[in-house]
Amino acid sequence: MNLAVIGSGGREHSICYKLKDSPRLKKLICIPGNAGTQTIAENVNEDISDFDALYKVIKEKKIDIVIVGPEQPLVDGLVDYLDKKKVRVFGPDKFSSQLEGSKAFMKKLCKKNNIPTANYGVFNNLNNAKNFIKKNGTPIVVKADGLAAGKGVSICASEKDALKNTKEILEGKFKSSNKVVLEEFLEGEELSYFLIVDKNSYHFFGSAQDHKKLEEGDKGLNTGGMGAYSPAALLTKKLEEKIIKKIIEPTIKGMKKLGHPYKGFLYAGLMINKGEPYLIEYNIRMGDPECQALMMRLETDLLEIIDLATKNKINNLKIKWNKKNSITIVLCAKGYPSNYIKNSEIKNLSNAIINKNNQIFHAGTYRKKNSIYSIGGRVLNIASAAEDLNTARNMCLNNISKINWKDGFFRKDIGWRAINNK
Repeated sequence: MNLAVIGSGGREHSICYKLKDSPRLKKLICIPGNAGTQTIAENVNEDISDFDALYKVIKEKKIDIVIVGPEQPLVDGLVDYLDKKKVRVFGPDKFSSQLEGSKAFMKKLCKKNNIPTANYGVFNNLNNAKNFIKKNGTPIVVKADGLAAGKGVSICASEKDALKNTKEILEGKFKSSNKVVLEEFLEGEELSYFLIVDKNSYHFFGSAQDHKKLEEGDKGLNTGGMGAYSPAALLTKKLEEKIIKKIIEPTIKGMKKLGHPYKGFLYAGLMINKGEPYLIEYNIRMGDPECQALMMRLETDLLEIIDLATKNKINNLKIKWNKKNSITIVLCAKGYPSNYIKNSEIKNLSNAIINKNNQIFHAGTYRKKNSIYSIGGRVLNIASAAEDLNTARNMCLNNISKINWKDGFFRKDIGWRAINNK
């Protein structure tokens, strides 16, 4: 089969890496891809917001299935577009993509279906928002309603800070948002819970814990993710039963009632407080960097999984994971998440150990002649798998030291809670 993966990040590189294992794979293209995907797939440099241009490439390359990696083309309706063109595509339609594309939509779905989540208000007026902040008190969570590349959420410790962030969102800081969602702050520990869903069925697709904060000890600014490990130490059988009963099944049934059965990857961002799960957010695609950690553990043929999902036949599937612990550490460009260094050469990649337990997934890179340069804020994902998490982390840190990129920085403590609690 011929497959196309849409996107250019570490998530897409890790998906390509896993698809490459399939004996059924004939051709793999990545649009637009990066310096890492270039070594295992054919990169096609096309604008992923131009659906007509994408369709032209898909037809020319005789693609059987398209996998959409990032959220923006899903929210913009790429699945609906390709469906009309009779192209098999893996991902949710535009309506279902509101689960991530509009936090207000997601919150209303929770309210209607009694899904446990933080108390909230949705506002397009500063005075009303001000009253909610005063009434709720601090800390309070301020969210842009629409997509904001992982930068639209602020946990505010003071009313002044909350008002400042609210005002910025209402004044158009993020193009996708003219509304703000204000939420009570939930104490607890975060858990990423993944599913693969078709019209008739769903399967658990792994757990992970992401580390959003910039600095060690989970301090500093929010980022798109500084690293992740899998499986999440928090997830027990009892907790999983609660997640499925209280959050996952009501969501899937709720979407069906709205006439848009959910299809694709579904990622529930949860807060666990005293053994009880609360939904913080839904993402309509695999997490980044969680996907990279998960792909190190997946044993079932990913092409087989996607093929059956696009035929609404995943109920026939058994998904196997290895027993290892995996971890991904994100190597970022200095200055991230603000103004970061670009076009810096990464010279020592060939020094890194690469095998089935050690991989480097490219995120923000490009190749020029025979050299690799940085272009994004999150540049490389160093991923390792081992019998225990501490060993896996040490393997990652060893590879980072071998790369020794002078313009990069990273968190050394990814997985710290799970490792410290052992």
